[in-house]
Amino acid sequence: MMGNLVKAESRKIITTKSWWILLIPSVAFALAFALFWGAITNDLNDYLGSSDARELAGLLGISLGELPVGLLALAHGVNIGTIFPIIFGVFALAGEYSKKTITTTFLTAPNRGSALTAKMLTYIGFGAIYGLVIVGAASLGTVLTVDERGLPTAGQWLGVLGAGILATVLATLFGIGVGAVWNSVVGSVITLTIWMLIVENVLVFVSFGWLDITWLGGVLPNGTLNGIVGAIGAEAFGAAGLSVPGELDEDLQWLLQYTAGAPGAFAWWVSAAIFLAWTMVFFLAGWAANQRRDIT
Repeated sequence: MMGNLVKAESRKIITTKSWWILLIPSVAFALAFALFWGAITNDLNDYLGSSDARELAGLLGISLGELPVGLLALAHGVNIGTIFPIIFGVFALAGEYSKKTITTTFLTAPNRGSALTAKMLTYIGFGAIYGLVIVGAASLGTVLTVDERGLPTAGQWLGVLGAGILATVLATLFGIGVGAVWNSVVGSVITLTIWMLIVENVLVFVSFGWLDITWLGGVLPNGTLNGIVGAIGAEAFGAAGLSVPGELDEDLQWLLQYTAGAPGAFAWWVSAAIFLAWTMVFFLAGWAANQRRDIT
């Protein structure tokens, strides 16, 4: 029975335009941001090869001019792309309520729990597809702009691929949860976009600049989602997930994390665990709301 429900959900997605319409800008933004940051990071590697940065490089334990700065381009490309799997996830339930198709979905399943489980499994699969495509686009932008000496190793690239897929899968589930709680596509998309691209970034900058709080980005939803991939680059700088040399103050650590697209991040797996917690809060709240919500 579950297999048939998953097939039905897959067909429902494929026969609509939203999944590929959202895939197009996710590829475009991932590629554009990777191209932009790739061009910038080449200059960063040149700076790290200068005499002025020799002491800093020694503290970080890196070889001058050989830092895999391509990780920064990859991280920024993937991170901007993950906003679209979130929006895609919003359509899972909120979209069906707006189109009045949720009644058929619930009535053709043994119970609402089965219908929601089938949605979750189906959207996990599509979230993974988004991850593959977004990482591919960001990788292309990185290869086109980053000098060979700054490209990540094969192991680091595989790490970004795995982390990118994990991020987009969780982002999709997060979107499902928010849409299920809000029960409105427009309201969910506008709220999420404003929060994740504007409000949270302002909070992180204000907390760092005025309150001297460097960890806030490592616990808020957008910061933790970005940290899943961004912290891999930060770790290459020795600024996340590792013991930062005592000579480096928290401000410098935060700035290095910000350059990697993950201000406040602790480690990639910690970011994944915290964002998973955020995802479960909204997903379970949406699940509970839809067990009681009237569909007539």
